[in-house]
Amino acid sequence: MSLESVRAFFAEKAPDLSIIELETSTATVALAAEAYGVEPGRIAKTLSLRAGERIVLLVTRGDARLDNRKAKAAFGGKPRMLDADTVQELTGHPVGGVCPFGLATPLPVYCDVSLRAYDEVVPAAGSIHSAVRIEPMRMAELVGAEWVDVCQDDAP
Repeated sequence: MSLESVRAFFAEKAPDLSIIELETSTATVALAAEAYGVEPGRIAKTLSLRAGERIVLLVTRGDARLDNRKAKAAFGGKPRMLDADTVQELTGHPVGGVCPFGLATPLPVYCDVSLRAYDEVVPAAGSIHSAVRIEPMRMAELVGAEWVDVCQDDAP
């Protein structure tokens, strides 16, 4: 169902984009980078976070690490990762396939400025076997994301 919700999202909002489906798992940044033939930074990982009373999705480059101080300031509370069941329930996507597209529940989406280092990134597309190649600015525009600076500055 999750991959289908992403398909429906792209059919409506970006029919020119094609979902890439693979036989092998792309559930981690390392697996995805190898499978799609890109450096780990180009994998756009989506983190599901609770910050205070808010639940948000944060899309960052694959090799970036969250800066808790910056994230707390941006989101109004110390960020904590959601458990896998809550992620599945809120997004409709399994951990490893979470993306900002075709969400089961409308959630605020943020994109870290670290993504701007690339002309194209590869976020998951609702399953651990699917992704899409997209420009970071277009991804943010499609999902109504706000740009934030919440990752550590020492990303490769």
